[in-house]
Amino acid sequence: MIKTLLLSVVVAFFVALAAGFATIPLLKKIKAGQTILKYVKTHESKNGTPTMGGLFFILSATFVFLIFKGFRGNAATVSMALGLFYLLIGFLDDFLKIKFSRNEGLKPYQKIVFQTAVSLIAGAYAYRNGLTSFYVPFFKISVDVGFFIIPLAAFILIAITNSVNLTDGLDGLAGGVSLFYLLGIIALIHTETLFFGYEYTKEEYEGIYLLSCCLIGAIAAFLVFNVNKAAVFMGDTGSLSLGGFIGAISLFSGNGLFIPILGVMFVVSSVSVIIQVAHYKRTKKRVFLMAPLHHHFQMKGKTEAQISYIYSLVTVIMGAISVIFYL
Repeated sequence: MIKTLLLSVVVAFFVALAAGFATIPLLKKIKAGQTILKYVKTHESKNGTPTMGGLFFILSATFVFLIFKGFRGNAATVSMALGLFYLLIGFLDDFLKIKFSRNEGLKPYQKIVFQTAVSLIAGAYAYRNGLTSFYVPFFKISVDVGFFIIPLAAFILIAITNSVNLTDGLDGLAGGVSLFYLLGIIALIHTETLFFGYEYTKEEYEGIYLLSCCLIGAIAAFLVFNVNKAAVFMGDTGSLSLGGFIGAISLFSGNGLFIPILGVMFVVSSVSVIIQVAHYKRTKKRVFLMAPLHHHFQMKGKTEAQISYIYSLVTVIMGAISVIFYL
């Protein structure tokens, strides 16, 4: 199995790399460029950079997953479907931005309606198939939430997809953090199965391993084009889809409660925006120079490469801490 998983990473990397070389010129040709907000002065030079890069690396990952799916689990297949549903939402959002040359595509309420519908379906699937247990971080126990998996799944998926979306503001940031998150979730699932045994079936875990590995390889290829200075952005097409994959993989492997730990930098992005908006509405003053927090650091003089490195490093450290408690 290990040989197959490693091979899936390599194949996904090269498929996504080839897809990137083919897709980016096409995106430029059809003028699928990102419109940059005028108040983000440090990003003015990025105006017009091709977006919707999520198309080539997400579709590459799912293509390779389907090819390698010799050991398959239903949870992994449903996770793939959820990720693709979120990709469609993000694609529609990006398409409207490009068509009307503006920074807003779908209205916020439209995004929430679509996301809520998909998330409730995910929760219903988990409930009907007995995927209702969660491992409790830092304690060697698991809890079964039963019917409450439905609203909990909806909350988890909506929260993580929007958090990944907010984190996608600097070159290499969302992609790098997502890659290390998925590496962390693989290590976490492995140690949990050694300690608990297989909470669900072995096939389900193997399918989730495979999907995660395909995503890791494809994200690594995307980062070739996305590290500073980015030749392409993932757009909402990529960030919402990545959030959907991360949420579904975490949820269906019993690790939904680890999202605030492994994905602490995603959480930081969302919380910093909430704090900024709430404080500004109350006092007309800002807590941060700019939100999400990575823009605050950028305004303080940190480079995009430095911020992306620190965010990824924190994700690695939190993954190691999560795993240590099962050793």
